Amino acid sequence: MANVTVIGAQWGDEGKGKLVDWLSNRADVVVRFQGGHNAGHTLVVGNQTYKLSLLPSGVVQGKLSIIGNGVVVDPWHLLKEIEGIGAQGIKIGPELLVLADNACLILPIHRDLDQAREAAATNKIGTTGRGIGPAYEDKVGRRAIRVADLADREALEAKIDRLLAHHAPLRAGLGLPPVDAAALLAELEDLAPKILAFAQPAWLKLDGIVKSGKRVLFEGAQGALLDVDHGTYPYVTSSNTVAGQAAAGSGLGPKGPGYVLGIVKAYTTRVGEGPFPTELFDEVGQHLGTVGREFGTVTGRSRRCGWFDAALVRQSVALNGISGIALTKLDVLDGLPTLKICTGYRLNGQDIGYLPAGLKAQGQLEPVYEEMEGWSETTQGARSWKDLPASAVKYVRRIEELIGAPVALLSTSPQRDDTILMRDPFHD
Repeated sequence: MANVTVIGAQWGDEGKGKLVDWLSNRADVVVRFQGGHNAGHTLVVGNQTYKLSLLPSGVVQGKLSIIGNGVVVDPWHLLKEIEGIGAQGIKIGPELLVLADNACLILPIHRDLDQAREAAATNKIGTTGRGIGPAYEDKVGRRAIRVADLADREALEAKIDRLLAHHAPLRAGLGLPPVDAAALLAELEDLAPKILAFAQPAWLKLDGIVKSGKRVLFEGAQGALLDVDHGTYPYVTSSNTVAGQAAAGSGLGPKGPGYVLGIVKAYTTRVGEGPFPTELFDEVGQHLGTVGREFGTVTGRSRRCGWFDAALVRQSVALNGISGIALTKLDVLDGLPTLKICTGYRLNGQDIGYLPAGLKAQGQLEPVYEEMEGWSETTQGARSWKDLPASAVKYVRRIEELIGAPVALLSTSPQRDDTILMRDPFHD
């Protein structure tokens, strides 16, 4: 199979960065197809740590990297990230990075609106406050400014006026000052040459790449249960995060995504608000958060931690058409005498095997647990199946049975090479 799509199969933060970086060795091109700079990937390569938000992970490998039309792009942040990675020795030019010319921009007004809404809300969503949601609203409302608009001053000026006509009453209602249209235009004109240097029709570039037989790796952000349609709505992100979005968010046809690799932690975490049936508030939850270093790459916020939720991942396998999973952070469970796996839920006295759509029902779910024996040996750094304790092997096999998908890769530390390959996604 020529192409691979990597998505988070839980609520995000599953360790996609390391796996995408690892798979980049086998790919020719890496494509980011949704989200904004609210998603962070941490890559550990030797003694060097790279923190990426917008840039596809392939840049670290020197692979052609494409930011697709499904991404909303903060142009100032993109330039800052390019500069930061450059300071670490990786020079990023148009030969390495392609920015879809039909991608929509995140502007300061989007960040203002995002932060003001969150501050005023009684029931907070838990956004990163970076303007991603409002930018997607303007995209769907057909008033967004796109990358290509930076090349046309006359059109840009008219689009700014139309955009501000919508934002002015929103800002006034939230107590925000009016926007200086001329100043915004000047800011965009100033950065336009720097951004346009990377801009081209990404769909056309990809079409040629695929026809030439090259391998493409599609990189998702967040996780499937944060999908705006299929997640724990309204505590979700503002884009489609499921694997099907790889086609729409890149401009490649529906056959393009290829093998779907779901990234899954050996336990469960979540950042921000929203239902979390297996969340732990005891010393085990603290252990998972401390040993797993569960802090957001972008925000630094502590992640909520809980037992592995097989019902949740089973649902994600179905929603994404997952071919196989990459199980990460198995080593965080080292030393726990007893492990629990959620096999389903109980709702109002009835057994249910999936996460219902209703928010009230989601909040009332009682997890049904199956207990397994833990292991005292270390799994950290294991690079072959035979290096794992017998109880760890049983735990992995039981997860496969419960979610209905095989483990293709097993990650045992943040280091790139501490990965056990059971099935190569590019050849499966």
